[in-house]
Amino acid sequence: MDSLNPYPECLEYMYSLRRFGIILGLDTISIILNTLGNPQDTFSCIHVAGTNGKGSIASALSTILALTGRRVGLYTSPHLVRFNERIAINGEPINDAAVIEAHDAVRKAASGGREPTFFEYTTAMAFHYFARKKVDWAIIETGMGGRMDATNVVKPVLSIISNVSLEHQVYLGKTIAKIAYEKAGIIKAKTPVVTGVRQPSALGILTRVADEKKVPLFRFGTDFRVHWHVNNTFTYFGIQKTWPDMKTGLLGRHQAENAAITLAACEILNEKGLDIPETTLRKGLKENRWPGRLEIVSKDPLVILDGAHNRDAARKLAEFLTRRFPDKNVLLVLGILDDKPYQIMLKALLPTCHRVILTRASIDRALPTQTLLKYARTLCRDIEVIDDAGKALRHAVATAGPDQSICVAGSLYVVGDVKAAIEKDPSLLQRPGSKMEIDSYPIMS
Repeated sequence: MDSLNPYPECLEYMYSLRRFGIILGLDTISIILNTLGNPQDTFSCIHVAGTNGKGSIASALSTILALTGRRVGLYTSPHLVRFNERIAINGEPINDAAVIEAHDAVRKAASGGREPTFFEYTTAMAFHYFARKKVDWAIIETGMGGRMDATNVVKPVLSIISNVSLEHQVYLGKTIAKIAYEKAGIIKAKTPVVTGVRQPSALGILTRVADEKKVPLFRFGTDFRVHWHVNNTFTYFGIQKTWPDMKTGLLGRHQAENAAITLAACEILNEKGLDIPETTLRKGLKENRWPGRLEIVSKDPLVILDGAHNRDAARKLAEFLTRRFPDKNVLLVLGILDDKPYQIMLKALLPTCHRVILTRASIDRALPTQTLLKYARTLCRDIEVIDDAGKALRHAVATAGPDQSICVAGSLYVVGDVKAAIEKDPSLLQRPGSKMEIDSYPIMS
């Protein structure tokens, strides 16, 4: 490796592991972690699975627990701009030197068995880093499914399954019940479970597995619920507690459900002796931020970034845009990956806007814009195609009407490309002849 800057070479090696694709199973990750001394056993953790919302829940729990004075690791995926975003302690991403150290440790440990996949490798890096930094807690988000996901070697204090919808069907199964079975694989003995799952077929699977493990299952809508208020606050009716006038820092009414799951988790943690005060819960929810999910990056024009990377996320974004912009004065910049139900996503999102710019992420899994265009033409007349996401945003800002808002959506990778372009050139968000203002901008959800 280049002794002056080995960091790029570490990333290059890790990304080269993608050629092994997705291999579900725990044997390889277990061998690596055993060689490393099983770092995942040195801290308490919460394991979070689900189709959507798991990142918002994980980040909220991380924020809340950090406010209690604990050192809290957070492992999530994918990243938007830099690899380091995946591994953080108390909101601070891992630095380059620590990436190199963790990479070298895992590479040595991985030398004796099958070459790991990218996700197995980075999961081992995260656990090694958290142990080395002596975190008290870690919030661990699954990559795919749960039962055979590389993260499922942890022994959590609490398991969370946010929700279930059709995703990754080649790997997880083609029905809600089969996907629920994979996610239920994170349920372990002596570990309570919190879930937002409500489909009868999926809930039946979770209930059966929880019964077999003899652990309590706390269900959104039954054991705890929320009531949304017109002033963008909500009341949490919990397992034991009721907390009125709660507010989350994340936009969208669906975030009240994610917040409720977070609060239910905190109730259970308090029962286990953590003593998280109500004031801390309120502060943590309000301060929580999760980039690329209804993230406001500009006031003039109003620019919203939202991954909306599958059918349910696209529908939630469509609901938000319809409520916030009933006049449909929205310019949508949209790119979708090739393993997503793009027709369903287009059908949900395109009726919410006046104009569309089709684009594509820079990764090889991006769906060609011409494929999107063929179906998009049946839903919207005003469509342009600009393959480069950063250039698509620049064109959107330059051509948006004076009162038109811009939404970038369809893929977290498209959002990541756009964020990287903004980071490189903030003037992308500047209207011709206007004063640039870029910050977090609260709007009605």
